[in-house]
Amino acid sequence: MSVPCILTSAARSLTLPAPAAALLRCRALVPACIRRRNMSSKRQMDHLERTANNYRQNDLYPAQVCGIINESETVKRLRLAVHPDFNFKAGQWVDFFIPGLEKVGGFSMCSSPGLLQREGVIELAVKYSKHPPAHWVHTMCTVGSRVAMRVGGNFFFDPLPSDPSVDLLLVAGGVGINPLYSILLHTADLLHLNHASDGQDYHIGSTHLCYSAKNTQELLFKDTIVDVCREFPDKVSCNFHVTKESTDVDPHLQPFVSCGRITKVELQAHVDPQRTVCYLCGPPPMIEAISQTLVDLGLPQDRILFEKWW
Repeated sequence: MSVPCILTSAARSLTLPAPAAALLRCRALVPACIRRRNMSSKRQMDHLERTANNYRQNDLYPAQVCGIINESETVKRLRLAVHPDFNFKAGQWVDFFIPGLEKVGGFSMCSSPGLLQREGVIELAVKYSKHPPAHWVHTMCTVGSRVAMRVGGNFFFDPLPSDPSVDLLLVAGGVGINPLYSILLHTADLLHLNHASDGQDYHIGSTHLCYSAKNTQELLFKDTIVDVCREFPDKVSCNFHVTKESTDVDPHLQPFVSCGRITKVELQAHVDPQRTVCYLCGPPPMIEAISQTLVDLGLPQDRILFEKWW
Protein backbone atom coordinates (compact mmCIF):
# COMPACT_ATOMS: atom_id res chain seq x y z
CA MET A 1 0.00 0.00 0.00
CA SER A 2 1.66 3.21 -1.13
CA VAL A 3 1.33 6.40 0.89
CA PRO A 4 2.05 9.61 -1.05
CA CYS A 5 2.89 11.48 2.13
CA ILE A 6 4.73 9.20 4.56
CA LEU A 7 4.16 9.49 8.30
CA THR A 8 7.59 10.06 9.79
CA SER A 9 7.01 7.54 12.56
CA ALA A 10 4.79 4.46 12.50
CA ALA A 11 3.03 5.04 15.79
CA ARG A 12 1.10 2.15 17.17
CA SER A 13 -2.64 2.53 17.79
CA LEU A 14 -3.78 3.71 21.20
CA THR A 15 -6.71 2.04 22.93
CA LEU A 16 -9.07 4.57 24.50
CA PRO A 17 -12.21 4.05 26.57
CA ALA A 18 -15.11 4.72 24.27
CA PRO A 19 -18.84 4.09 24.16
CA ALA A 20 -18.96 1.17 21.74
CA ALA A 21 -22.18 -0.68 21.00
CA ALA A 22 -22.18 -4.15 19.52
CA LEU A 23 -22.28 -3.99 15.74
CA LEU A 24 -25.51 -5.70 14.78
CA ARG A 25 -26.22 -7.10 11.34
CA CYS A 26 -29.72 -6.27 10.14
CA ARG A 27 -31.80 -9.38 9.56
CA ALA A 28 -35.15 -8.06 8.36
CA LEU A 29 -35.83 -6.79 4.85
CA VAL A 30 -32.61 -4.83 4.73
CA PRO A 31 -29.45 -6.80 3.82
CA ALA A 32 -26.57 -7.04 6.27
CA CYS A 33 -24.64 -4.30 4.48
CA ILE A 34 -27.06 -1.59 5.72
CA ARG A 35 -26.70 0.35 8.95
CA ARG A 36 -28.64 3.29 10.42
CA ARG A 37 -28.52 5.66 13.37
CA ASN A 38 -31.31 7.18 15.41
CA MET A 39 -32.52 10.74 14.98
CA SER A 40 -30.81 13.09 17.40
CA SER A 41 -32.82 15.50 19.51
CA LYS A 42 -33.38 19.06 18.39
CA ARG A 43 -31.12 20.39 21.16
CA GLN A 44 -27.72 21.31 19.80
CA MET A 45 -25.18 18.80 21.09
CA ASP A 46 -21.45 18.33 20.77
CA HIS A 47 -20.21 15.55 18.49
CA LEU A 48 -19.18 13.10 21.23
CA GLU A 49 -22.46 13.61 23.09
CA ARG A 50 -24.55 13.33 19.94
CA THR A 51 -22.89 10.08 18.89
CA ALA A 52 -22.47 8.51 22.34
CA ASN A 53 -24.73 5.58 21.46
CA ASN A 54 -23.16 4.97 18.06
CA TYR A 55 -20.68 2.22 17.33
CA ARG A 56 -17.08 3.41 17.28
CA GLN A 57 -13.77 1.62 17.15
CA ASN A 58 -11.59 1.46 20.27
CA ASP A 59 -8.36 2.41 18.52
CA LEU A 60 -7.13 5.94 17.93
CA TYR A 61 -4.74 6.30 14.99
CA PRO A 62 -2.27 9.04 14.03
CA ALA A 63 -2.65 10.82 10.70
CA GLN A 64 -0.84 13.56 8.82
CA VAL A 65 -2.35 16.10 6.43
CA CYS A 66 -0.75 15.66 3.02
CA GLY A 67 -3.10 17.72 0.86
CA ILE A 68 -5.59 20.59 1.18
CA ILE A 69 -8.04 21.54 -1.59
CA ASN A 70 -10.56 24.39 -1.64
CA GLU A 71 -13.58 22.33 -2.65
CA SER A 72 -15.83 25.41 -2.61
CA GLU A 73 -15.83 28.89 -1.08
CA THR A 74 -16.90 27.40 2.25
CA VAL A 75 -15.51 23.82 2.19
CA LYS A 76 -11.92 22.56 2.45
CA ARG A 77 -11.06 18.98 1.54
CA LEU A 78 -8.27 17.40 3.56
CA ARG A 79 -6.21 14.48 2.32
CA LEU A 80 -4.69 12.53 5.20
CA ALA A 81 -2.05 9.81 5.23
CA VAL A 82 -3.10 7.28 7.87
CA HIS A 83 -1.70 4.41 9.90
CA PRO A 84 -1.58 1.06 8.02
CA ASP A 85 -4.12 -0.47 10.43
CA PHE A 86 -6.70 2.29 9.90
CA ASN A 87 -9.93 1.02 8.28
CA PHE A 88 -13.49 2.20 7.73
CA LYS A 89 -16.71 1.44 5.85
CA ALA A 90 -18.23 3.75 3.23
CA GLY A 91 -20.46 6.27 5.00
CA GLN A 92 -18.73 6.29 8.40
CA TRP A 93 -17.21 9.26 10.22
CA VAL A 94 -14.20 9.95 12.42
CA ASP A 95 -13.70 11.47 15.83
CA PHE A 96 -11.11 14.09 14.88
CA PHE A 97 -8.56 14.96 17.61
CA ILE A 98 -6.44 18.10 17.14
CA PRO A 99 -3.41 18.67 19.41
CA GLY A 100 -4.09 21.54 21.79
CA LEU A 101 -7.86 21.62 21.17
CA GLU A 102 -10.28 20.35 23.80
CA LYS A 103 -13.22 19.99 21.39
CA VAL A 104 -13.33 16.82 19.27
CA GLY A 105 -14.51 17.15 15.68
CA GLY A 106 -16.82 14.77 13.88
CA PHE A 107 -16.34 14.56 10.10
CA SER A 108 -17.62 11.98 7.61
CA MET A 109 -15.19 10.39 5.20
CA CYS A 110 -15.77 11.62 1.64
CA SER A 111 -13.47 9.02 0.07
CA SER A 112 -13.93 5.32 -0.57
CA PRO A 113 -12.37 2.41 1.31
CA GLY A 114 -10.80 1.57 -2.05
CA LEU A 115 -8.74 4.77 -2.03
CA LEU A 116 -7.43 3.82 1.40
CA GLN A 117 -6.44 0.38 0.11
CA ARG A 118 -4.77 1.78 -3.01
CA GLU A 119 -2.98 4.83 -1.62
CA GLY A 120 -3.09 4.73 2.18
CA VAL A 121 -5.05 7.98 2.45
CA ILE A 122 -8.54 9.17 3.34
CA GLU A 123 -10.30 12.44 2.57
CA LEU A 124 -12.54 14.69 4.67
CA ALA A 125 -14.51 17.70 3.42
CA VAL A 126 -15.05 20.25 6.19
CA LYS A 127 -17.40 23.24 5.97
CA TYR A 128 -16.34 26.48 7.60
CA SER A 129 -17.86 27.22 10.99
CA LYS A 130 -16.87 28.75 14.32
CA HIS A 131 -16.86 25.31 15.94
CA PRO A 132 -13.21 24.92 17.03
CA PRO A 133 -12.28 21.79 15.00
CA ALA A 134 -13.81 23.12 11.76
CA HIS A 135 -12.36 26.57 12.43
CA TRP A 136 -8.91 25.01 12.90
CA VAL A 137 -9.21 23.20 9.55
CA HIS A 138 -9.97 26.50 7.80
CA THR A 139 -7.57 28.81 9.63
CA MET A 140 -4.61 26.84 11.02
CA CYS A 141 -4.35 23.45 9.31
CA THR A 142 -1.44 23.08 6.89
CA VAL A 143 0.19 20.30 4.92
CA GLY A 144 2.18 18.37 7.51
CA SER A 145 -0.25 19.00 10.39
CA ARG A 146 -0.65 15.98 12.63
CA VAL A 147 -3.95 14.81 14.11
CA ALA A 148 -5.48 11.59 15.46
CA MET A 149 -8.67 9.88 14.37
CA ARG A 150 -11.05 7.18 15.55
CA VAL A 151 -13.67 5.65 13.22
CA GLY A 152 -17.32 5.40 14.19
CA GLY A 153 -20.85 5.34 12.88
CA ASN A 154 -23.73 2.96 12.24
CA PHE A 155 -24.56 4.53 8.87
CA PHE A 156 -22.68 2.73 6.13
CA PHE A 157 -22.90 0.54 3.03
CA ASP A 158 -20.69 -2.53 3.09
CA PRO A 159 -22.10 -5.30 0.90
CA LEU A 160 -20.70 -8.80 0.89
CA PRO A 161 -20.58 -10.92 -2.28
CA SER A 162 -23.26 -13.14 -0.74
CA ASP A 163 -25.69 -10.25 -0.12
CA PRO A 164 -28.69 -9.85 -2.45
CA SER A 165 -28.81 -6.91 -4.84
CA VAL A 166 -30.45 -3.67 -3.68
CA ASP A 167 -31.11 -0.41 -5.47
CA LEU A 168 -29.67 2.62 -3.68
CA LEU A 169 -31.39 6.00 -3.46
CA LEU A 170 -28.96 8.58 -2.04
CA VAL A 171 -30.44 11.91 -0.95
CA ALA A 172 -28.09 14.68 0.16
CA GLY A 173 -28.46 18.28 1.25
CA GLY A 174 -25.44 20.60 1.30
CA VAL A 175 -22.35 19.17 3.00
CA GLY A 176 -24.46 16.11 3.82
CA ILE A 177 -23.12 14.77 0.53
CA ASN A 178 -19.93 13.59 2.28
CA PRO A 179 -20.95 10.09 3.47
CA LEU A 180 -23.13 9.56 0.40
CA TYR A 181 -20.25 10.45 -1.90
CA SER A 182 -18.18 7.83 -0.08
CA ILE A 183 -20.96 5.30 -0.70
CA LEU A 184 -21.20 6.32 -4.36
CA LEU A 185 -17.44 5.93 -4.84
CA HIS A 186 -17.51 2.57 -3.07
CA THR A 187 -20.29 1.42 -5.40
CA ALA A 188 -18.18 2.48 -8.39
CA ASP A 189 -15.20 0.56 -6.98
CA LEU A 190 -17.34 -2.58 -6.64
CA LEU A 191 -18.57 -2.18 -10.22
CA HIS A 192 -14.94 -1.97 -11.36
CA LEU A 193 -14.19 -5.16 -9.43
CA ASN A 194 -17.12 -6.89 -11.09
CA HIS A 195 -15.96 -5.83 -14.54
CA ALA A 196 -12.51 -7.19 -13.79
CA SER A 197 -13.94 -10.54 -12.67
CA ASP A 198 -16.75 -10.91 -15.25
CA GLY A 199 -19.39 -9.89 -12.72
CA GLN A 200 -18.97 -12.89 -10.45
CA ASP A 201 -18.38 -11.06 -7.17
CA TYR A 202 -20.86 -8.41 -5.96
CA HIS A 203 -24.58 -8.11 -6.74
CA ILE A 204 -24.88 -4.38 -7.45
CA GLY A 205 -28.23 -2.81 -8.30
CA SER A 206 -28.87 0.71 -9.54
CA THR A 207 -27.82 3.86 -7.67
CA HIS A 208 -29.53 7.24 -8.00
CA LEU A 209 -28.27 10.40 -6.26
CA CYS A 210 -30.50 13.39 -5.50
CA TYR A 211 -28.27 16.22 -4.32
CA SER A 212 -29.57 19.65 -3.31
CA ALA A 213 -27.49 22.80 -2.75
CA LYS A 214 -27.90 26.55 -2.95
CA ASN A 215 -26.12 26.81 -6.30
CA THR A 216 -23.81 24.79 -8.53
CA GLN A 217 -20.73 26.32 -6.86
CA GLU A 218 -21.80 24.64 -3.60
CA LEU A 219 -22.28 21.23 -5.23
CA LEU A 220 -19.26 19.37 -3.89
CA PHE A 221 -17.55 16.69 -6.00
CA LYS A 222 -19.92 17.42 -8.90
CA ASP A 223 -17.42 16.72 -11.68
CA THR A 224 -16.48 13.29 -10.30
CA ILE A 225 -20.15 12.45 -9.70
CA VAL A 226 -20.92 13.25 -13.35
CA ASP A 227 -17.93 11.17 -14.47
CA VAL A 228 -19.20 8.15 -12.51
CA CYS A 229 -22.68 8.54 -14.02
CA ARG A 230 -21.19 8.65 -17.51
CA GLU A 231 -18.92 5.69 -16.87
CA PHE A 232 -21.80 3.51 -15.61
CA PRO A 233 -24.91 4.93 -17.36
CA ASP A 234 -26.87 1.70 -16.84
CA LYS A 235 -26.11 1.61 -13.11
CA VAL A 236 -25.58 5.14 -11.75
CA SER A 237 -27.61 8.33 -12.25
CA CYS A 238 -27.91 11.67 -10.48
CA ASN A 239 -29.92 14.86 -10.37
CA PHE A 240 -28.46 18.05 -8.91
CA HIS A 241 -31.06 20.41 -7.42
CA VAL A 242 -30.13 24.09 -7.04
CA THR A 243 -32.41 26.47 -5.17
CA LYS A 244 -30.73 29.88 -5.66
CA GLU A 245 -28.71 29.69 -8.87
CA SER A 246 -27.89 33.18 -10.21
CA THR A 247 -25.51 32.34 -13.07
CA ASP A 248 -25.63 30.18 -16.18
CA VAL A 249 -25.07 26.49 -15.50
CA ASP A 250 -21.91 24.91 -16.93
CA PRO A 251 -22.89 22.96 -20.08
CA HIS A 252 -21.01 19.94 -18.67
CA LEU A 253 -23.44 19.91 -15.72
CA GLN A 254 -26.58 21.17 -17.42
CA PRO A 255 -28.13 17.77 -18.24
CA PHE A 256 -27.93 16.83 -14.55
CA VAL A 257 -29.23 20.09 -13.00
CA SER A 258 -32.80 20.95 -11.98
CA CYS A 259 -33.97 24.20 -10.39
CA GLY A 260 -35.86 23.87 -7.14
CA ARG A 261 -36.09 21.33 -4.37
CA ILE A 262 -36.14 17.54 -4.64
CA THR A 263 -39.65 16.51 -5.67
CA LYS A 264 -41.93 13.62 -4.78
CA VAL A 265 -42.16 12.79 -8.49
CA GLU A 266 -38.40 12.25 -8.75
CA LEU A 267 -38.29 10.17 -5.59
CA GLN A 268 -41.20 8.05 -6.78
CA ALA A 269 -39.33 7.23 -10.00
CA HIS A 270 -36.55 5.66 -7.93
CA VAL A 271 -38.52 3.89 -5.20
CA ASP A 272 -39.32 0.19 -5.36
CA PRO A 273 -40.50 -0.91 -1.88
CA GLN A 274 -39.06 -4.38 -2.48
CA ARG A 275 -35.61 -3.35 -3.72
CA THR A 276 -34.81 0.24 -2.73
CA VAL A 277 -32.76 1.32 0.27
CA CYS A 278 -32.53 5.07 0.80
CA TYR A 279 -29.60 6.80 2.53
CA LEU A 280 -30.32 10.38 3.66
CA CYS A 281 -27.91 13.00 4.98
CA GLY A 282 -28.60 16.70 5.35
CA PRO A 283 -30.32 19.28 7.55
CA PRO A 284 -32.88 17.78 9.95
CA PRO A 285 -35.95 19.46 8.34
CA MET A 286 -34.95 18.04 4.96
CA ILE A 287 -34.44 14.55 6.40
CA GLU A 288 -37.81 14.64 8.13
CA ALA A 289 -39.64 15.85 5.01
CA ILE A 290 -37.96 13.37 2.64
CA SER A 291 -38.43 10.49 5.10
CA GLN A 292 -42.18 11.18 5.31
CA THR A 293 -42.44 11.41 1.52
CA LEU A 294 -40.71 8.04 1.15
CA VAL A 295 -43.06 6.45 3.69
CA ASP A 296 -46.00 7.90 1.76
CA LEU A 297 -44.56 6.24 -1.36
CA GLY A 298 -44.60 2.88 0.39
CA LEU A 299 -40.94 2.51 1.31
CA PRO A 300 -40.67 0.67 4.66
CA GLN A 301 -39.12 2.71 7.45
CA ASP A 302 -36.37 0.14 7.95
CA ARG A 303 -35.22 0.91 4.41
CA ILE A 304 -34.89 4.65 5.15
CA LEU A 305 -31.48 5.26 6.74
CA PHE A 306 -30.22 8.65 7.80
CA GLU A 307 -27.30 10.56 9.24
CA LYS A 308 -28.06 13.94 10.81
CA TRP A 309 -25.32 16.22 12.08
CA TRP A 310 -26.86 19.53 13.02
